[in-house]
Amino acid sequence: MNGAQFSAPAFTEMGLTGPVNQASFGTSVQGGTATRWSLGARQPLYDAQRRAQSRQLNVAAETAEVEWQAAQQDWMLETTQRYFDLLLAERRHALLKQQQTAVEKALAEARDRYAIGDAPITDTHEAAARALGLQAQAVAAANDVELARQALVDSTGLPPEKLQLQAPADKQAPSEIKPLPQVLDLARQHNLMLRLMQAQLDAAQAEVGKHQLAASPTLELVAQASRERLSGSGDFGSASNTQSQQMIGLALNVPLYTGGWRSAKLEESLRLQDKARAELERSRLQVGQQTRSAWLALQSSTARLDALAQALQASLARLDATRLGRQVGDRTTLDLLNAENDAAAAELALLQARSDLLQNRLRLDALLGQLDAASLQAVNASLQP
Repeated sequence: MNGAQFSAPAFTEMGLTGPVNQASFGTSVQGGTATRWSLGARQPLYDAQRRAQSRQLNVAAETAEVEWQAAQQDWMLETTQRYFDLLLAERRHALLKQQQTAVEKALAEARDRYAIGDAPITDTHEAAARALGLQAQAVAAANDVELARQALVDSTGLPPEKLQLQAPADKQAPSEIKPLPQVLDLARQHNLMLRLMQAQLDAAQAEVGKHQLAASPTLELVAQASRERLSGSGDFGSASNTQSQQMIGLALNVPLYTGGWRSAKLEESLRLQDKARAELERSRLQVGQQTRSAWLALQSSTARLDALAQALQASLARLDATRLGRQVGDRTTLDLLNAENDAAAAELALLQARSDLLQNRLRLDALLGQLDAASLQAVNASLQP
């Protein structure tokens, strides 16, 4: 080292008690070992961006949970809908088979009566046309049954031979329905779609916080320790050099200029926040309409089922009267065929209404975020062999 100042006992004995100028100090290590280690730690004390990222991660975790629950509810609704679709398809096919038998019988009677001159040829033509039409409808209905059965097999994983369907009971047990304002309030609080939309809004708000001016500075607690050592032999024998350093302090980072990047990202995040808020409001309106529709359907279900049951009785009575009138010659073959078609349509309409009632119960539970295994068990209890 050139320009060093030092004092030593030998200089004191010589009467030199002060610093010595123009001294030199030399050292060298020609062969040896060098080691170095360093340890550093940083602890953020203030970082708005990290807090916003943490909030977004928490929102993402909550969103994944809600999405899983929504997927469960959708699968329950889809499976029950496929169940009732198969039930209706089988019943429609059975009714068409019954109609085919009745029409073939009417066709044989029309031909016999035409042969003896008791009926016009038009009765024979009408019965033959209706028989061919029903044959085509039966083929299409059989295809619908196979498609519906395969869809239900895909949903349940059960083999087709184990799918023993049960129809809704003739008399549905009345279910307690909460007042509409209470139901709408429950939907606003617990509907899974609204919870997803709210989570997206929370994430968008956190993104806005990441790019605001207050989020630009960061403050960290910084600590560092290091040590270097060089040891070996040189011009003056054994030699070693050791250097140690310890530091602890605060690091403040304040960006002065980002080239417009921060302001642009802030503007973008604000617009995305407005979009998320608008989508949340739109979803609230949709959920409110769907909840009100399901509630009204359940409210009017009893009167609707009673009306359809009476309509079925009237259609059966008309069918019996038409058959009798056809035998005595007061009704034509076309009248009989129309009466049979109306009776089959009335029976299907009643079964459809009973199935819709049960499905609407499940839909309302799903809109309230309450669709679970207990809801399915309640619907299952409403079925009969």
